Amino acid sequence: MSLEHCRAVWTKNALHELLRAEFDGVRVITVSNREPYLHRRGPNGVECIQPAGGLTVALDPIMRTTGGVWVAHGSGDADRMTADGRGHVAVPPSAPAYTLRRVWLDRKIEKPYYCGLANEGLWPLCHTAFHRPVFRLRDWESYREVNRIFANAVIEEAAGEPAFVFIQDYHFALLPRLLKKRNPNLTVAQFWHIPWPNRETFRAFPWKEELLDGMLGNDLLGFHLPAFCGNFLETVERGLEVMVDADQHAVWRAGHRTGVRAFPIGIDFEEHVRYACGPEVESYAEKWRKALGDRHSLLGIGIDRVDYTKGIPERLRALDRLLESYPEYRGKLLFLQVAVPSRLQIGEYQRLNHEIESTIREINFKWGRGSWRPIRLYSRHMPQAEMMALHRLSDFCMVTSLHDGMNLVAKEYVASRTDNDGVLVLSSFTGAARELTSALMVNPFCLDDIADAVHRALTMPGDERRRRMQALRSVVRTNNIYTWAAGLVHGLVEVERCARSFSEPQQLALVSGL
Repeated sequence: MSLEHCRAVWTKNALHELLRAEFDGVRVITVSNREPYLHRRGPNGVECIQPAGGLTVALDPIMRTTGGVWVAHGSGDADRMTADGRGHVAVPPSAPAYTLRRVWLDRKIEKPYYCGLANEGLWPLCHTAFHRPVFRLRDWESYREVNRIFANAVIEEAAGEPAFVFIQDYHFALLPRLLKKRNPNLTVAQFWHIPWPNRETFRAFPWKEELLDGMLGNDLLGFHLPAFCGNFLETVERGLEVMVDADQHAVWRAGHRTGVRAFPIGIDFEEHVRYACGPEVESYAEKWRKALGDRHSLLGIGIDRVDYTKGIPERLRALDRLLESYPEYRGKLLFLQVAVPSRLQIGEYQRLNHEIESTIREINFKWGRGSWRPIRLYSRHMPQAEMMALHRLSDFCMVTSLHDGMNLVAKEYVASRTDNDGVLVLSSFTGAARELTSALMVNPFCLDDIADAVHRALTMPGDERRRRMQALRSVVRTNNIYTWAAGLVHGLVEVERCARSFSEPQQLALVSGL
């Protein structure tokens, strides 16, 4: 290994040096369902926006560092007119660092693939949040077809050269095997950004043998937590004809070895801190101060994509319990819930939006007095700077997911608190809870537990708040996005050397589904 893996803190420059040392002449190809930048028609003409999403936020800085091509489904209504004949456009528009290549999916397969199999099937199956998955044959057939389309794109971008292919997420479980069949010399790795369920839960998936076989086309398979790795190893051992090597964390199938490792993801801490201390965030903070006025002495926030895994209704009912159990907060506490709309084509998400709105109305009617209402709902996408402003103004932030692979919102809140103040109330069912042990841990299914944690947050002495936040910031700073990427690079190098497939790899393709 030309560069040491155990650094105190990995940085963008250190990752760049690692890539140059290990993959001289490397070309990075990222492929995702959702594009990192889209163009749409607005009142003032065509505008370029960066969609919300943890995986987009995580991979964009890596792509800016390494350059190359990001292949994605073009979903903006002005995407075609801003791309060239091959679907290429340079991004980010303000300072182009890599190329976005847009792929066009027919609507007949897009909805059953994405809304159907991926998000009504695999998403609830993998998140143990008590929502029944839905499986339809037409959805599975569309999922197969989209995986084939993306396989064609990766093969085309690789242009026949030896390559490392790095696949992200649950949208592309079949892709590894498709690529291996067309080019056995490819070294293929995949990162699964959501939990992996226990084997009994996974048995409900109707096409489990084909999906597992697709994933075992990988040379390296990554999850956030060791527990997810263990679940996967047990699933394949009981479901397929394989040999599991527990000591080496590997699976052997038909003479092929798949390494299974844990790589917890992080954020670009230093860039987040720089932005959080900047004038745009302060401008938003001043606007919020004026909007809130002096009517509220205590402020709590929740910032989530609207999804039943995030535990938003449970959180709201816990606030109701807080006001019931601790009357001193009536008239003083304001909780701002930012609920970013998501997957509104799916009935379950439409019902969840209605539940959130009706629950807030009930709580505000029950406890409101004069002009004071305990909860405000903002059902819109907020710019990153505005969310950072709320991070910095709040007394506490609630992340109460019922089940989460990692949850980057928790890490973003910590990174924004350069004042070493504020309290993170964190569900023990998030992947982040394994790292952010200085947060106030809660059981998101127990309303009293959450209410008591919020009370503790609001009464915590300043010295303890600062000590906890300093510890949290140290963890987020060290376990950043470049630490995650460096671990995967080292994992790929290990796989390549074990398999002896290539002597001088030329390309690295990252394939992701958001």
